[in-house]
Formats: sequence, structure tokens, C-alpha cells
Amino acid sequence: MTLPSDPTTGAEPTRDLAPELTYLARVHAARNRALDTARLRVDTGATVAGDGYTAETLGRMLRGHARDLAGQPHVPPYFGRLDFLDKDDEHPGARYYVGRRHVADVDGSPLVLDWRAPVSRRFYQASADHPEGVRRRRRFGWAVRPGRPAELTGFEDEDLLVGATGAGPGRLVAEEIERPRVGPMRDIVATIQPDQDRLVRADLARSICVQGAPGTGKTAVGLHRAAYLLYTHAARLRRSGVLVLGPNPAFLRHVREVLPALGEADVTQTTLAELLARVPVRGHDAADAAMVKQNARMAEVLRRALAERIRLPEEPLMVPDGSYRWRVSVEALRRLVVEVRAEQPPYATGRERLRARVVQQVQRHAETRDTPGPAWVRRISRSRPVAALLDRVWPAVRPEELVAEVLGDPELLDRVAGDLLAPAERAAIRWPRPRTPRTAPWTEADLVLIDEAAGLLDRPTGYGHVVVDEAQDLSPMQCRAVARRAVHASLTILGDLAQGTTPWAASSWREQVAHLGKPDAAVLPLTAGFRVPGPVVTLANRLLATLGVDVPPTVPVRGSGELRIHPVVDPVAALPALVRGALDRPGSLAVIAVETAVPVLAAALQAAGLEPTGPEPTDGRLTLLAAGQVKGLEYDHVIVVEPAAIVAAEPRGARRLYVVLTRAVSRLDVMHAAPLPAGLAG
Repeated sequence: MTLPSDPTTGAEPTRDLAPELTYLARVHAARNRALDTARLRVDTGATVAGDGYTAETLGRMLRGHARDLAGQPHVPPYFGRLDFLDKDDEHPGARYYVGRRHVADVDGSPLVLDWRAPVSRRFYQASADHPEGVRRRRRFGWAVRPGRPAELTGFEDEDLLVGATGAGPGRLVAEEIERPRVGPMRDIVATIQPDQDRLVRADLARSICVQGAPGTGKTAVGLHRAAYLLYTHAARLRRSGVLVLGPNPAFLRHVREVLPALGEADVTQTTLAELLARVPVRGHDAADAAMVKQNARMAEVLRRALAERIRLPEEPLMVPDGSYRWRVSVEALRRLVVEVRAEQPPYATGRERLRARVVQQVQRHAETRDTPGPAWVRRISRSRPVAALLDRVWPAVRPEELVAEVLGDPELLDRVAGDLLAPAERAAIRWPRPRTPRTAPWTEADLVLIDEAAGLLDRPTGYGHVVVDEAQDLSPMQCRAVARRAVHASLTILGDLAQGTTPWAASSWREQVAHLGKPDAAVLPLTAGFRVPGPVVTLANRLLATLGVDVPPTVPVRGSGELRIHPVVDPVAALPALVRGALDRPGSLAVIAVETAVPVLAAALQAAGLEPTGPEPTDGRLTLLAAGQVKGLEYDHVIVVEPAAIVAAEPRGARRLYVVLTRAVSRLDVMHAAPLPAGLAG
């Protein structure tokens, strides 16, 4: 191992580091040349385009390429090196540097390989037991300072020919994991472990479900898989798109920089509520109503209500055509309706299919006098008699109209749900009076009903791949909404049953992946906890027996980290002093408490001259959050105030506490006046 002095201290670099500094200068020069070329193309691109639209499109593409090359100057240009054996079949004696982006020399030869390139896989997978032709793996250490170029400080070598490299991460990997964090989540491309890498590089056609214990990097794995698939299947996925679904806006703000840092900005990142927002949410459901609306039985209720709209014709169709009048009999019309229904197309498709077949019937009559052309077909299709027939037997409907009818018409609800929903369940979701879609007090649970109705009417836009995080918290109806976006695509399903906190949280992955439309998805565990330190993992694992789910415990990889339990008389009074002490150390700090306590704690901190921010990532180091806001987030130091209150606040409060305790990357303080909850006491 070679760990030279930090160049920023003024010490002379060691002889071992000098060749690396020379190579780094070559890489910087190559990146600068490429960036200058890209900027020149931006300046001249508009003059070589043939028209305005082409110029705009070309300019946008060139500007995006320039931004991609500029990247973030403080991000190291590479993080590893592979030295191959002379006898390797594919890369004899080769040496490759591995980084976030590909960098080419002036002659086009690679100076840095993209981490997603096929050969880069060996950087993550090669081991002493299976060296895969690799003689040495080198990891580089960097001094990273925002606004300044990253400075190379040293390296760490693993000679794969002289024995095992150790079960845990090396020192530089551990330092990168533990590096203080403020603001959005960072990528983990420099620290991906073999079990994570196998998931990242899973084939596009394969749907996988990652049961990830806290700190195992499941979210990062999902984002890096999206980046890997976009690199490997660029043409296909840039056409069909990649969708990343997060549990809430705060989570998305936390992870928003990961994919752009990996060179992938054209990814849709949103929440399910935002994706389904066809109508404004102005109302709020009672707990019992929300439970019914999120139940999969509601899909059948809506299907039946829509099917009731289709009726058999009661009279023949008469279509005027100049001096002629063409007649289609009731029997023929009924046969067409029955045929189309039997084909079970989406409702809107069925309406248009019926229109086309009715026009074909009319056309057969017309062909006895003439040969109708396309213009005749369009005119008859839009004629009043045909439109009136469709409105009677297969009327057009918007999804929000269908849901409003079901919720606002007691007789209709009883007819279509009498054997599916108990009387109390029907009463819970029934509106006290009919409403129009414009005046309805739509709730968040109604969004999934409207989306279900929309899916019955027509197929929604699908994506080439969908990543869904915190999937254990999705209801069956929410799962169906996700599945509709991935009918012909694969899913990366991320979650942890132990962290399920919604009233409908899953207790089995096999059921959940079936609701998501991928019953054959492999459920793969991640248990090695790299992010959460050993003492914190040990404490959180003690809660598992009380959570009512069967999941493997987190296996701590890092022995470092601090855990302190503070019995106090008054947590509010004691908090400012504890926060001041925590702020004397580097990194981000989060104070987490039950929601009702947050205003009181905020006032106490402000009175002490401390100004906490909310859940949105900022450059501020101190954040104050309610326990329900922290899922998916991480902080260097966490102070948990009164865990018993967090457990008592909701039916799944013990799972909420499990989430809260595992947000700490380096240090955890627990303050309590009330006795600690079951599992933590002692």
C-alpha cells in the first residue's frame, strides 16, 4: 500500500505517486481538449444546420454534450486502476483506469474507461479467489473540495495473486463511505461492492426485487442500475425512457444529483402521486376510506362499473348517403357489440373498433352501388347516426367521470360492489352527495382509482425500465399503477419489509411483486451494511423481533461509529447543548422526533441561536425533521428525541423508529425521558 502525503500540505509527492500525477495531468489535458471542442461546436453548430428546427435540436444536443463534459470539476476523473496479467486472453498486460466518464486521448485511445464498460466489471468483481485475469487493483484517494479540482492524495493496492484481500472494504473505500455529507446523496460508483455490482449489471430483460437492509445501498444500486442500463441499451432506452419513482419529494431532492453525476440526465424522476396527478388533490380520506380505496378489489369494482356502460342496440342504424339510406339491422349491430366485448380491448379502443366495424357494415351496402374511398369512410365514421349509436351503446367517458359516478351514486356502488365490499366499506368511500369531476374533493387515494379507470379506458405510456424505491409501502392499487407503466418492460423493485410504515405496507415480497405485475421477479437480499456503523446496526437489529416481518438482519461491515444513549429529565431543554457539541464535528446533523414535538424543538433551538432547516437538502448542516419525513435520507450525525413517542404515534410506530435509527452514517445520539421501547431497553 502506498499512502503519500496530501499534496495540499506542500509536502513533496513520493516517488510512487509521481507517475500517477503525470497520468492525471494527461487526463485533465484530454478532458480540457474535449471540452474546448464541444464548446466550439456549440458556437458553430447553428450555422451548419439546414433549418431552424434542426439548429435548435442540434444546439440542444451539443450544449448537453458540453455540460456533460464539464461535469463537476471537484469530482475525481477516475477512482481505480486495473493491471492485467500478461497471459490474460482478452487484455494481456493491459492497464485501465476506471472512472465515472470515458476520457479519450488525442488519438482516440482510452485514458479512462466508463465504470459501466464491460471490462470495468472486473474492477468490482475480481478477487483473490477469482482474479479474472487481474494482477492488481488500485484504488485512489482524493481530497475533494467543492469549487476546486479534486487532488490526488494517494492510492491503495490489492495484489490479487498473493492471497485474500480481506472480507471488508479497504481503508480508502471506508474513508469514501464515511466522508462527511451535506446536501444531496452522492453516487457510490467508487465503492460498489461485488454483491451490489451483480444487481447493478442485471440484464434489462430481468426484473429484480432487492430486499435491502438499512445502509446496504439499495437505493444507490437502483439508481446505478438505471445508469448502467442506459449505457448498455442506449438506443432502446432513450427512445422508451427510464422512470424512477421515489416515495416523496424530499427523497427525490436527496437523490436528484446521482444520475446526472453519472452522465444520465434524461431520466424521469418523480413520485407516484405526481405521476398520477390528473386532478388536483383538495380532500383527505379518513383512514378506513383510504384502506378501501387502496385495496385491489376496487379494480374489479371499477371494471364492472365501466362494463355497465356498454349496452346492446335496441333499434337498427339508418345512415343517409346522398340519395341513398343504408340500413344495418339490430341483429348485426348486436353481433358486433358482442364480438368487440369478447375481445376485451381497452374501453376506448373498443369504442373505436366498434365504430370501424359498423362503418364496414355500411360500406358493404354502399359497394352495391359504388366503390367508396377513404374520404367516404371518414365521412361516414363521423356522421351523426354513427356517433349517436356509439353514444347509446358504447358511450365515451373520462376516467374521473367514472370514479365520480361510482363514489357518488349509492345505487351504482351497491350494484357493482355488493359482493366485493362489505356495507361498512361501501359506506366509508361513498360521497354524501353526487359531485362533478370539477367540484369533487379528490384525495390522494382517488388518484389511484382514476388511474385504474384510465387504464381500463386506454393503455398508458410505458417506459423501457422502471425503478421503484420504498416499494414495500405501496398499496395493491398503487402497485397496479406502476405495473401499467411497465407492462412490456422490466422493474427494479427496492425496499425493506422492516421499514414498511403505511397502513397497507407489504408483509411479503412475493405478494407485492405479483401486484407489480412481475410475479417471477427474483427477490434478492442485500444484508451487508456499509453505510450504517456497527454500533447503530446492533441497536436497530434489536428491534427486528418486534416488527412482525421475516427479514435477514443487517450485517455491519464497519466497526467504526458512535452510539450514545442519554437519559434526561427534559429532552427539549437538553437538546441545544447536545446539538452544539455535535456541530463541533464535521458533516451533516439531523434532529428527528415525533411530528407533534417538532415545533417545540424548533423553538428551543432557535432560542439558543441555532437555525435548523427542513427536509429539503441544503448547504446548512443542521436539519430538524419529523420521523415520517426521513425515509431514504442519511446524515453523518443523528439525534433521536424520545423514541417511545415515535413508537406510540402510529400503528406501525416500531417500524418508523427502525427507519429513524438507521439514518446515521457515523454517529447516533438517543435522548429519552420516557422508558425506551421494547427491544431497545437494557
